[in-house]
Amino acid sequence: MSARLKERYLKEIAPTLARELAIGNRMAIPRVEKVVLNMGLGEAVSNPKMLDGAVEELSAIAGQKAVVTKAKKSIATYKLRAGMPIGARVTLRGDRMYEFLDRLINIALPRVRDFRGVSLKAFDGRGNYTVGVRDHFIFPEIDYSRTDKSKGLNITIVTTAGRDDRARALLKELGMPFGK
Repeated sequence: MSARLKERYLKEIAPTLARELAIGNRMAIPRVEKVVLNMGLGEAVSNPKMLDGAVEELSAIAGQKAVVTKAKKSIATYKLRAGMPIGARVTLRGDRMYEFLDRLINIALPRVRDFRGVSLKAFDGRGNYTVGVRDHFIFPEIDYSRTDKSKGLNITIVTTAGRDDRARALLKELGMPFGK
């Protein structure tokens, strides 16, 4: 069974983008390549047990096992040494990626308090988009009673667009609720 958003992309969105952006080659039509969820936990330096809960929660949100990330550099001010575990991340591709995007756009983002849309300025110049979520409780997979505190996460949507205007058109067609 294919993802609902993937089917919509193939049948409706890709032909629309080809017309709007005047692209003749099917392979040049912008598409989502991967989605990366990253949860950085600075408190994990003093409390390593906190990382286990974060990995479990991120795995529940993504539907795929999260990987523990380690510090690349030592920073004495934060009592951080290179190689210490300080976060978790998940990279989604294929059907899981489309399923997650569908849940993010239609279920999670509308649950944000005082939501007025996501920023139009969060593109990186190469067609990739990053949105920060302050509270991971917006995802229905998280059980309030089993979580000790609210955690934030970054969601990066990597596209093949190459330019911000094309990536913006792609995400708008996918249903991303852009604000001002």
